[in-house]
Amino acid sequence: MTHLLDDLAWRDLIADTTDIDALRAAMDEGPITVYVGFDPTAPSLHHGNLLQLITLKRFQLAGHRPLGLVGGSTGLIGDPGGRTSERQLNPKEVVAEWVERLQRQVARFLDFDGDNAAVMVNNLDWTGPMSAIDFLRDIGKHFRVNKMIAKEAVSARLSSDAGISYTEFSYQILQGLDYLELYRRYGCTLQTGGSDQWGNLTAGVDLIRRVEGTPVHAIATKLITKADGTKFGKTAGGAVWLDPEMFSPYAFHQFWLGADDRDIAGWLKAFSLRPREEIEALIAEGAEKPQLRIPQRALADELTELVHGAEERAAADLAGRALFGRGDLGELEGRVLEASLQEAGITEVVADDGALPSVAQLMRDTGLASGLGDARRAIKEGGAYVNNARVTDPEAVLRREDLLAGGLVVVRRGKRQVKGARVG
Repeated sequence: MTHLLDDLAWRDLIADTTDIDALRAAMDEGPITVYVGFDPTAPSLHHGNLLQLITLKRFQLAGHRPLGLVGGSTGLIGDPGGRTSERQLNPKEVVAEWVERLQRQVARFLDFDGDNAAVMVNNLDWTGPMSAIDFLRDIGKHFRVNKMIAKEAVSARLSSDAGISYTEFSYQILQGLDYLELYRRYGCTLQTGGSDQWGNLTAGVDLIRRVEGTPVHAIATKLITKADGTKFGKTAGGAVWLDPEMFSPYAFHQFWLGADDRDIAGWLKAFSLRPREEIEALIAEGAEKPQLRIPQRALADELTELVHGAEERAAADLAGRALFGRGDLGELEGRVLEASLQEAGITEVVADDGALPSVAQLMRDTGLASGLGDARRAIKEGGAYVNNARVTDPEAVLRREDLLAGGLVVVRRGKRQVKGARVG
C-alpha cells in the first residue's frame, strides 16, 4: 500500500513541510491526529477550502483521526494573508451563525464514527474564557516580534499604504494557540493548510516546541492554478461556493466539467479520491479522446456528489445534458431548470401585443441575435432551437405548450449558445 505522504507527493500537493522524514516516522508508528482550520468570514466555504477538506478526508481514509476546526474566534479577527487592506469585522452574532453553517459543510466530508472518528472543534471554546492578561502572559510572551513581522503576509502589509492593525497582526498568535490547545486536548501533531498559510502553520509548531518541548508537524499544500493564467475558482458570477443556495449544484458541476484540457490532469490528482491507477487511466482516455471530456466529467460527477450528494449530482448532470440537446427538458424539476438557466442568463420577455412572443423576438431579447433580421437568418439557416426542437420558420411564434416550469423557455443558437427566457 502506498504511503499517504508518497500519495500526496504524487498528487503534487506538498509545497512545504516542517520535517517530512520525522512525520513519516510518526505516521509509521500508528495513527496520528491532524487538523485543518476554517474561518467563518463568509456564510459558506468555497473552492479554495475544498482542497483542504479533501486532504483532511484523505488522512481519515488512511486511518488517522481528523479534527475539523471552525474558527469562532479567529473569524472575529480575520487573517491578513492575501489582503491589501484591513478586513471589515463582522458582528459576533453573524459570525456565530456562519460557524454553524460551516460546521455542517465540514461535517459532510468526515466520518464521526469508528476508531478514528472525526471531532468538530471551535476555537472560541478556549479563547473566549481567556483574559487578555492570561493571553499576553501565557501565550504572547513566546512570540518574537522580529519573527512575526518577517512573515510574508505581515511584511507585505507593513510595506503597503494601508499598513496592518494590531488586531490582524495578532492573528498568527491565535492560530498558534489553536494548535497548542489541540495538541493538549487531542494529542494533535499535524496541521495542514494552503501554502499561503505557511507562516501561521509554523507559528503553532514553534509555540508547541517552546511551551511543551515537543516537535510537531505542518504540511502546506500547493495553491491550485489555471493554465490560461486566470484565477482558479473564479467564474463570471464570482467564487465557487459550496453552499447550493450561493452556487447551484448545476453550476458547480459545470465548473469542473469545463476544466481546460491542460488543467484536468493536475486537478484530478489534487481533488479526486480515486486511486492512482484510475486517475492515470482517466488522464490517458482524455488525451486519446479529448472531445469526449472523459476526465472532466469523472471529476465533475465525483466532486458534485461529494459536496452536494448523489441526487443533486444526478440532477446537475441531467440538466447539463438537457440544456445542450442531449436530454428531455421536461424531466427537469422547476428548481433545477431555474438554477441551471441562471448561469446562462434568464431574460424576462413580453410580446409587444400581449400575445406570446415570436422565436425571433426571443432570440433578440435574450442576446442570441443582434436584431430580428439576424434572428430570422439564424432560423432560416437551421441554427435556432426552442427547448431543443429546431425551428425553421422565421415567423414562428411560441406556443403555450412550449412553456416549461415557471414559464421558462430554453433558447439555443447552434450547439453551445444557450439562454433562458421567462415569458410573462
